[in-house]
Amino acid sequence: MKVEVNSSALSDAVAWTTRIIPSRPASPILAGIRMEASDGTLKLSAFDYEVSARNHIEAGIDESGTALVLGKLLADITKSLPSEKTYLSTEGSKMTITSGKSTFSLQLMPDSEYPDLPAVPEPMGQVDAETFIQSISQSIVAVSREESRPVLTSVKTEITGDKVVMTATDRFRLSRSSFTWTPRDADFSTSMLIRGSLLRDIARSLDEHQNVTMDYEADNPTIMGVENAGKISTTQLIDGEFPAVDRLFSDEYPIQAVIARQDLIDAIKRVALVAERNAPIRMVFSGNEVTLSAGTADEAQAHEVLQADLDGEDITVAFNPNYLIDGLGAIAEPFVRIKMTSAVKAVEFNGQQEQDSEESMDYRYLLVPMRFNN
Repeated sequence: MKVEVNSSALSDAVAWTTRIIPSRPASPILAGIRMEASDGTLKLSAFDYEVSARNHIEAGIDESGTALVLGKLLADITKSLPSEKTYLSTEGSKMTITSGKSTFSLQLMPDSEYPDLPAVPEPMGQVDAETFIQSISQSIVAVSREESRPVLTSVKTEITGDKVVMTATDRFRLSRSSFTWTPRDADFSTSMLIRGSLLRDIARSLDEHQNVTMDYEADNPTIMGVENAGKISTTQLIDGEFPAVDRLFSDEYPIQAVIARQDLIDAIKRVALVAERNAPIRMVFSGNEVTLSAGTADEAQAHEVLQADLDGEDITVAFNPNYLIDGLGAIAEPFVRIKMTSAVKAVEFNGQQEQDSEESMDYRYLLVPMRFNN
C-alpha cells in the first residue's frame, strides 16, 4: 500500500474512527484500525463486536492495499503530524508514515485475524443533524448507569411513520423527546433499545450541516446504524423489555406553574450549595412566588424567592437538585412549565416559548419528588 493524504483529514478520520476502540479490548486484535486503499479513497474502520465505525477520505493511491495497525497509537501520531501532506506505505510487516521531516514506523497487525464488520442495514429515514442532536441530548438525561440492568442504560426509540420518540428512565426520572423526520416508508414502524452511551458519543461527533440517516431492517432487528457526512456507525441493539412508563404521565395536572427557566436553574445552583450530599431542595409554590430552600436549622441554610405564575393550590415539593438541573438544562425554551398533582407523585416539566403560551410537548421530563422533613 502506498498512499498520499491530507494530514488534517487523516487526523480527523482516524480520531473519529478510533474513538470506539475500548481502552481494554476483549481481544488484542480489536485494538487495531483497519485501512483499505483503493480507487482514490482511503477507508478506515474499527469494530469491537458490538459497535463499528467506518470512515473514508480522499487519497492519492499509488498502490492499493490494506493494513491493520494499533488504532490509538495511530491517532496520537496523526494528530501531531507537522506537514500538510502525509505518506503511508507498507512493506513486509511494517507501515511507514512520513510527514515533512518526521517518519514513523508501525508494526502491522495480522489483518486475516480481524473480524468482519457487520453489514450496514438499509436506510429507514433521515432528519437534519441539529434536530437529531437535540433529541439525543434531551433523551439521554435520564439514562441509567446501572450496567447490571442493560435495558435502563438504553434509549427506547419508537418510530411510527414520520414520528420518532426517544425515551429513557433510571426509575427516578424519565426523559422523552420527539421529532418528525422523513421516513423511507411512511407505513414503517418499529421500536429499538439503543445504548445511551453510544447515542451520546454519536451526537458529539456529528456534522451539524449534514443530514442524519438511521439504518435498520426488520429482517435483522439486532443491529442499527447511523450515517452522517460519509461516516457510518453501527451498534448491536439491547435485547430486553423496556419498563411500561407511559402510565407515569398524568392525564390532568391540577397544579401548574410557569417560571423563567434560566432564573430557576441559577437559583437551584445557589440554594443547593448548602444541601448535603443526596439531600433535597424544597420548592414552596404559593401565590405568585416559589420559594427554594435547603439546609437544616442547626447547620447552613439557604432561601431564594422567584416569581412564578401559579395556577392551582399551594404546594410544597422537594427534588434532588442535580436531577432537577439536568432536566431543566435539556429544555430549549426560555420558560418552563411545572405540572404537579401532589407532593409525592411524579412532576412533569415542559418548555414553552412565552410565559403565557402553550407548553411544548416535544420534550417531556418527569421527576419523582423526594420525601423531606418540615
